[in-house]
Amino acid sequence: MNWQADWGLRLRMFLTMFLLFALYIVFAGVLTAYIGGGIFLFGLMFGGMSLVQYYFSDTLTLRSMGAKRVSADDYPELHASIERLSQQADLPKPKVAVIDSSVPNAFATGRNQRNAAVCVTTGLMRTLDRDELDGVLAHELAHVKNRDMMVMTIASFLSTIAFMIVRWGMFFGGGHNRGRQGGGGIVVAILVSLVVWIVSYLLIRALSRYREYAADRGAAAITGNPSALASALMKISGQIDRVPKEDMREEAEMNAFFIIPIKSGIVGRLFSTHPPMEKRVEQLRQLERGMTAS
Repeated sequence: MNWQADWGLRLRMFLTMFLLFALYIVFAGVLTAYIGGGIFLFGLMFGGMSLVQYYFSDTLTLRSMGAKRVSADDYPELHASIERLSQQADLPKPKVAVIDSSVPNAFATGRNQRNAAVCVTTGLMRTLDRDELDGVLAHELAHVKNRDMMVMTIASFLSTIAFMIVRWGMFFGGGHNRGRQGGGGIVVAILVSLVVWIVSYLLIRALSRYREYAADRGAAAITGNPSALASALMKISGQIDRVPKEDMREEAEMNAFFIIPIKSGIVGRLFSTHPPMEKRVEQLRQLERGMTAS
């Protein structure tokens, strides 16, 4: 496996993480000034809940999506492909799960490389040929290898706290209205939380898009066949456009996990967790040309 670094992509991810870190430092400082020690208790409580959710992320995610773990007896070819690709990626074989859904898609979950799961839909297996399915599975394994679940959980932690403060700000701050800052301090904290949530929302989605590019590159390195993943992306995108709207709504909440996000109009595309399919395909074609030239 030729796992080459894309330093331009790494730089963009680093800058995005740096901006998030700087934003959260300012956020913590403002909340400490206007709310005081209460924010730390809130953070510890929410942090504990997030830690439990993260620790059991594979089980919780599969259960929430209605996915079922399957054995090698049930899906021998799927298991064989994931085992082979895991060896090529130098990863432990993840758990394998299947969703009975006409939406052709796949996702990976799990807190680390030894506690991961890869899930595909029955619609995906019907849509793709073997090489294309290998490309999609390798993309999900690249997410596991890059520890994307951990990265995105860390990146979104304080953003979620900001959202909770905005949503329940008055309840959270009710006991502090008699303090030195009064109700005005709570209003400032809520407004700052709103700004932090909006800005971090955009930054986290940018980071997610960069990590999708990285997973595409990882899949090309694992399989040595970028064109197969490019073909799979085009097939999946075309099939999703024809999926009934009822099925689309059932899957829409898991967009961030999927290899192709479910489209939800211009706003959904503007704030998408995934890059445009056309740009992903072009990157894969460039990788293919590079491999052919070398």
